[in-house]
Amino acid sequence: MTAIDWTILAVYLGAVIGLSAWLGRTHTSNTDYYVGGRKLPWWALALSILATQTSANSFIGIPAFVALRPGGGLTWLEYELAVPLAMIAVMALLVPVFRRLELVSLYEYLELRFDRRTRLVMSGVFLLSRGAATGIGVYAVSLVLEVCLGLPLWACILLMGGVTVVYDTLGGMSAVVWTDVIQLVVLVIGIVLCIVIALGEVGGIGGAFTAHDAARMVAIDPRTGIGDGSTTPFWGFLIGGFVLYVSYYGVDQSQAQRALAAPTVDAAKRSLLVSGLARFPLTLLYVVMGLAIGAVYLQSEDLRAAVPHDKLDSLVPAFILTKLPAGARGVLFAAVIAAAMSSLDSALNSLSAATMRDFVEPYVPKERHLRVSRWTTASWGAFITGSAFVVGDLSTTVVEGINTLGSVFYGPLLAAFASGILDRRSTGPGVLAGVAAGIAVNLGLAIGAKDALFWMWWNVTGLVVGAVVTTLVSRAFPAQTAAGGERAAVGRTWEEIRAAERPWLTVYAVLVAYFLTMFLFAYFLGDLLRSFG
Repeated sequence: MTAIDWTILAVYLGAVIGLSAWLGRTHTSNTDYYVGGRKLPWWALALSILATQTSANSFIGIPAFVALRPGGGLTWLEYELAVPLAMIAVMALLVPVFRRLELVSLYEYLELRFDRRTRLVMSGVFLLSRGAATGIGVYAVSLVLEVCLGLPLWACILLMGGVTVVYDTLGGMSAVVWTDVIQLVVLVIGIVLCIVIALGEVGGIGGAFTAHDAARMVAIDPRTGIGDGSTTPFWGFLIGGFVLYVSYYGVDQSQAQRALAAPTVDAAKRSLLVSGLARFPLTLLYVVMGLAIGAVYLQSEDLRAAVPHDKLDSLVPAFILTKLPAGARGVLFAAVIAAAMSSLDSALNSLSAATMRDFVEPYVPKERHLRVSRWTTASWGAFITGSAFVVGDLSTTVVEGINTLGSVFYGPLLAAFASGILDRRSTGPGVLAGVAAGIAVNLGLAIGAKDALFWMWWNVTGLVVGAVVTTLVSRAFPAQTAAGGERAAVGRTWEEIRAAERPWLTVYAVLVAYFLTMFLFAYFLGDLLRSFG
């Protein structure tokens, strides 16, 4: 790292903090702080949602998977195929209910529909799981920054955690969204810069694509992942991924809070639509980046020497350090930090929102809500940053399996909210029993049938078990009347959904067509890329 590189990093981080302080100066309430006063433009929310998906682990991990991981290659694109279909379910089923209720914490819905105990239990589970996972994520990214910046690990943890805590505490959701927009721009510039330099090293597009073996250029694995040993099954990714993404975008506080910040229901839907459409092209950039840098790796002895065989994720940092000139390195490391902060800031803001709204606000005078909210954000930031110092080697295994572990919980979580919306007879005890049963079944599958059933299917088993147990247990209790008002405010029938979503049918048809286009593109992509050679 040269003085130019450090100057670029310092200017970028200083600008992010300055922008957040400026945005936070007008906040007067928790509505301003946690959902931007519900005045944030839909296109900025869309880019913020997209930026949150592109974490530093994506910037580092996807290219390494595509280029070097055994069994990797273009099959990474299968992760993306279910996104357009999942957006239809989120936009039609979940967003209209949550946004019209003007929630700040999603778990408020569970009290309006069921009871306070259900709300607090589910919110508590979210806080524990997301808080622990975020601390581990900070540690994992800091390991990468330690190599990139040449700083000790403790300094990288403080840099990552400290800057994010400061701007998130100052600016709240407004700062999260607008800094995410900037971070996404920096990230795309970094990806394109890596691609251009890597292609220059290997003689252009043809040299990059033909350097890899044919097996790595196949994107679609037609197997199911049920008893066939596949680790990249198309049907597992499509069906299991559908459930995962509906849950992630629709009922995960760290994601759904963007929809809650939209001015209207239609604006919330547009933000999800655009982020869903843009996600596949962004992933394609990551894939091309992986193929290009991988080709450099295959042809460059010094890059191969810089990437340990047991740490393939160091491919991108090693490429930046060994192949990029001064100045360009600063931009790329700013991109890595931007990707990391765009995920951390969302988690931090959502943890603070759920803590305040679900547990603290009833005991604090309204005039002190904003001040206490900022202290809550800072406290979560201190906890997450501090936990990154103590997770140590434990995080290596957990981070690698974070998507796998998420699939244990996403299906049951979706079952809880969907039962509340669609099943008039569902009750709080039934929901809690369903969530517990779904998680228990998935943990059993993870322990006893991990090799027989691909982990993406756990999203489906969790959803089915959670919904069935919720239905059965709820029938053993008296039906619960919604605490917050009429049934129409907290639930919808299929007839109501069809009538309300009729104006959006053309958009939903476009999303289906987009899914088919993505599938065909991925299916023939290997042949297309080899034609460049």
